[in-house]
Amino acid sequence: MSRLQRISTSGLLLVLLTITPLPAQAGETIRVAIVQNADSTTVAASSGLVIRAPNDDIESSGRITVSAGPMGLSVDGQRLRSDRIEVRGRNGEATVNGLTVGGRLTIKRQNGRLAVINELDLEEYVKGVVPAEMSPSWHPEALKAQAIAARTYGLYQIRQNGKKEFDVAASTKDQVYRGRAGADGPAGSAVDQTRAMVLSYRDEPVFAAFHSTAAGPTEDAANVWSLDLPYLKGVECPFDMNSPHYHWRTDVALPLIERRLREEGFPVGLIASLAPATYSKAGRVTKVRILHSDGELNIKGEDLRRVLGYTMLASTQFEFEVVGLEVQFTGRGSGHGVGLCQWGAKELAERGYTAETILRYYYPGVEIRDLASLPRR
Repeated sequence: MSRLQRISTSGLLLVLLTITPLPAQAGETIRVAIVQNADSTTVAASSGLVIRAPNDDIESSGRITVSAGPMGLSVDGQRLRSDRIEVRGRNGEATVNGLTVGGRLTIKRQNGRLAVINELDLEEYVKGVVPAEMSPSWHPEALKAQAIAARTYGLYQIRQNGKKEFDVAASTKDQVYRGRAGADGPAGSAVDQTRAMVLSYRDEPVFAAFHSTAAGPTEDAANVWSLDLPYLKGVECPFDMNSPHYHWRTDVALPLIERRLREEGFPVGLIASLAPATYSKAGRVTKVRILHSDGELNIKGEDLRRVLGYTMLASTQFEFEVVGLEVQFTGRGSGHGVGLCQWGAKELAERGYTAETILRYYYPGVEIRDLASLPRR
């Protein structure tokens, strides 16, 4: 009997496991890029702001606008000698461009533009991710699975990016993060109930990738990112057929495709034709062959998604036809297809499976551990 058959038909063989909170590892913080490449940003706090700058004294009534100029930072028009400032709300909460966050904010000038990094407790970060990545109305076990995956993804990036300016971006590039919005609801409860629980493989946090809708088998990470990870191998996923993203269609103008490719550094002339060149075992397009006036371009399917935009090309599980000056894409699924399928998790939770069972299915071979039990790096 296959693993899929066991999880699909033999619920009695998979005993529902109670997830109990575990003590958190003290001092685990994450740095989240919440603003990048901006001209200016506004920070406010009803309780007042605490501002620190290495070479300046800054007065504030609880609201400041920071700008990046050709020579450095300015706050409310005051030019600074400091190239960065640290800001926090007196009560631990501040609002940045409408996003309410806890922890500390570092605002700095970077290549003539502004970046804002939010450094905060890992658990608080996960509370800002779960309600942004999964509907709080979904089954509690699905929310718990998402919480454990999001925490693990964050911890993995912390360990990978220690020497970089930040660990994760607050967008689909990593995980969507919306600060304290929704943190007090069911999603926040799921974080509390799984506190400090992470997925590990050989004593290391795993790269806990997840996506919306597989619409078929999940994908091997090797086919998407050239990462040969034993716990990110494709598994059958017939559980997400109720997803609104199971089927989709989008029409894209050829001149737009040409322009986007050039902007991303791909040498391409006027496109004459496009055709899938290779497919993965799961049926996703791994490479697209483009014939154009200056020659031939072979591009990865996932790169084409990135270039056109993830909302425009929902997945690489597509077919297409060139009609005049348009490319008509029809496809299935949403996201890269690697790891946890969120709509699959929703269905499995509603069938009675626990978060732990769901995670072990989508990430074969992982352990579910207390974060504090992992060796420090």
